[in-house]
Amino acid sequence: MPESRWETVRKILSHLRERKVVVFVDGPNILRKEFNVRLEDIREIAEQFGRVTVAKVFLDKFAPKKLIEAVSNSGFTPVISPVDIHVYMAIELATILNTMSVDVFTVVSRHARCAPLVKIARERGLETVVIGFEPGFSAALKNSPDYVFKLKISESAFRT
Repeated sequence: MPESRWETVRKILSHLRERKVVVFVDGPNILRKEFNVRLEDIREIAEQFGRVTVAKVFLDKFAPKKLIEAVSNSGFTPVISPVDIHVYMAIELATILNTMSVDVFTVVSRHARCAPLVKIARERGLETVVIGFEPGFSAALKNSPDYVFKLKISESAFRT
């Protein structure tokens, strides 16, 4: 039996309305030389959930200029926080939730201080994703989202 016109229109509209994904990266916790994390890998995971519309890497005021440049070259927006970056991430999330329509919130961290961000996003009806890795991947953070992705970090990064 052929589809009705409305069914066809609904299918087309559902494909046009891509889910909007927000990605926040806890820079000091994730972007360290010894971990060799690639922002491209993070974006690839986030894109599994829709179109990345906001991609920010939060850095502290001590971030080297080369790191800021590398973040920008990777298609992420570097955000230099004048205060604790977790506080600044919360402020940015509140701003986005009050000004934009988003579907998925992704946080990249290993720190338990990011778990409240995930909780707030879930309470607002967003699908939530956490990306992190061991060692030091907080149980509170791993247990807070809808989905958890563990990045593979080379073992040589932890040899002394």
